[in-house]
Amino acid sequence: MRKLYWAIGIVAGALAAAFVGLPGYVENSMNGVLRKPPYHVSARARDLESRIPIVDLHADSLLWSRDLLARGTRGQVDIPRLIEGHVALQAFTIVTKTPRGLNFQRNTPDSDNITLLSIVERWPPATWSSLTERALYQASRLRDFEARAQGKFTIIRSAADLHAYLDRRRIEPGITAGFLGIEGAPALDGNLANIDRLYDAGVRMMAPTHFFDNDIGGSSAGVEKTGLTDKGREMVRRMEARHMLVDVAHAAPRTIDDVLAIATRPVIVSHTGVKATCDNSRNLSDAQLRGIAHTGGVIGIAFFEVAVCGTDAAAIARAIRHAADTVGVDAVALGSDFDGAVVAPFDTTGLGLLIDALYQAGFTDGDIGKIMGGNALRVLLSSL
Repeated sequence: MRKLYWAIGIVAGALAAAFVGLPGYVENSMNGVLRKPPYHVSARARDLESRIPIVDLHADSLLWSRDLLARGTRGQVDIPRLIEGHVALQAFTIVTKTPRGLNFQRNTPDSDNITLLSIVERWPPATWSSLTERALYQASRLRDFEARAQGKFTIIRSAADLHAYLDRRRIEPGITAGFLGIEGAPALDGNLANIDRLYDAGVRMMAPTHFFDNDIGGSSAGVEKTGLTDKGREMVRRMEARHMLVDVAHAAPRTIDDVLAIATRPVIVSHTGVKATCDNSRNLSDAQLRGIAHTGGVIGIAFFEVAVCGTDAAAIARAIRHAADTVGVDAVALGSDFDGAVVAPFDTTGLGLLIDALYQAGFTDGDIGKIMGGNALRVLLSSL
């Protein structure tokens, strides 16, 4: 009997160890980096990188179980690496639901990967069935990082917050900041009143859709790919009233058109590619680029292969070059999609590689300063 108890204990311990190690294994398999640090870039790029405020409009780092205050050995973003990479501001975007068999062509809403992930990562039980609770939990994780960061990390909730932080960073460069966004209105659990709950939790950007159509509008990867519903129009109005940014990443073309038709404030695309350099249903046409720019918003160019049809900084720079040539350099920004279950060409400490690629693409120091962060800051300072 004693041997039986011993054997049961060994098995239970092994299962527990496997359960504890599973989140790290899953993330390692999904958030790869093609080139590992350290990165070797030109002295010119290093100098510019240290002098400009860099802003990235999209990273899904809160989805994973890492402590972002610790320098990670997996994934693509954490607070020490943001500081090393001279990133002034990182958008931390919340994912609440993705379908099994996820693809960029056609997904239905009747399955969900995040339920299992929330259980494996030991999220609170309320998150297992409520997408709003998942969003609130991830927002609380960012607040916890801020509380424990000893001043190294600040959450931005308003233009006044951003002004104060940027003033501080000019004399104390070894700090970074973040703000919260959400991928897809399913995070509302069907109730527009939850916009206020999410706003109070710090969320300042939200997309109508993610990988499937919903009661707000159609997704570029949905089945029907419809436009905004009446409820979706009300969502846009409520978000604008709260000075929340409407993000049309992942939106179907009809949804994008409908948002642009009613928007009274800048509209952004937090992470995308352009059809001219990488033609697929996920990416934006030149007409859509012009529509976003017309609102005073910005287009965040993503870093992953499906977005830019390449696996290096040069491919990202090609997409940026086309967007700038089409709508002007003032409407282009960065939207990496780091930690978004994508393989990236580099982690956030490798942004100097992109600066070198932008030099090769013919951009000036002033242009690069706008693309790497200046344009996004302009929109945030005028909109939050």
